Amino acid sequence: MIGLNDSYGRVARKLRISVTDRCNFRCQFCMPKTPVWLPRENILSYEEIYRVVSLFAKMGVSKIRLSGGEPLMRRNVERLVDLLVSVPGIQSVSMTTNGFQLAEKVAALKTAGLSGVTVSLHSLKPDRFSEISGGGVFERVIEGIESAKKCEIPTKINAVIIRGCNDDEIVDLASLAFSGKITMRFIEYMPFDGERMWGMEKVVSGKEIVERISERYELIPESRERGSTARLYKFADGVGRIGVITSITEPFCSDCDRIRLSADGKIVPCLFDKAGYDLKPLLRNRSSDDEISLFMKKAIARKTPGVETLLKQMSPLQHIRPMHTIGG
Repeated sequence: MIGLNDSYGRVARKLRISVTDRCNFRCQFCMPKTPVWLPRENILSYEEIYRVVSLFAKMGVSKIRLSGGEPLMRRNVERLVDLLVSVPGIQSVSMTTNGFQLAEKVAALKTAGLSGVTVSLHSLKPDRFSEISGGGVFERVIEGIESAKKCEIPTKINAVIIRGCNDDEIVDLASLAFSGKITMRFIEYMPFDGERMWGMEKVVSGKEIVERISERYELIPESRERGSTARLYKFADGVGRIGVITSITEPFCSDCDRIRLSADGKIVPCLFDKAGYDLKPLLRNRSSDDEISLFMKKAIARKTPGVETLLKQMSPLQHIRPMHTIGG
């Protein structure tokens, strides 16, 4: 097996695939109010994604996460799950979703082989949730989470915490994990916002998040799995887990094992890369598997050091890209 090594000695084992840039929500920290969608003909087909994953799997990638935009807006996305589960070497296929269509899709996704789902839920107050998500329906998202739990699909909930917006709900969100078999993950606010509101003064650090939760619940830290984005904690007397993703204050770039594929076929070695390496021409011009694999290896080899270096180079108000164009 040929590994996917970058120039800093990191080895790619996880692939995050944006299956569409489209979304039915307009979350402030993800998407502009009037996004410009990719032309449909530029979006990779399921067969093209399958080919890319098959080649990546031969080079050591074993875990796939589907994202968007909103992946459940892609028609028959369960067929893609079924295709990817069948790829030799792929150990898991999971999905990140806003949850709006999850209740109606979850049974088909489980049948197809989906191994886990992460739902974005940034507030437990319906009015605030609607404001943050640009009109999202809170009750539909909760229904989706409950449906996933009933189908016994391992479930995580993600909340981006923004000072002055939803940081007063940290403990309430943590309570979802205390009383339920889910992992509640808190994400530091990153400079990918569609409305260009990001600033360091709005970042609530992972340390502060843990301190606030610890005022209510006793947390026990767990050992961090190599390459994991989250630092995990279990409750002394609860059933779920807390995760904290400290992309800004304590980056985990040194052992990052993730790479990304955009909806229009660009390999993005690092979430904070401003550019990608366009694989689509090779896929559509009858290039051989060897040619495509070589292109992949060269793209991954150019992976940047990570967010620590980038933040030192950024001006205070500089933003990278709206999150919906690459996924989480």
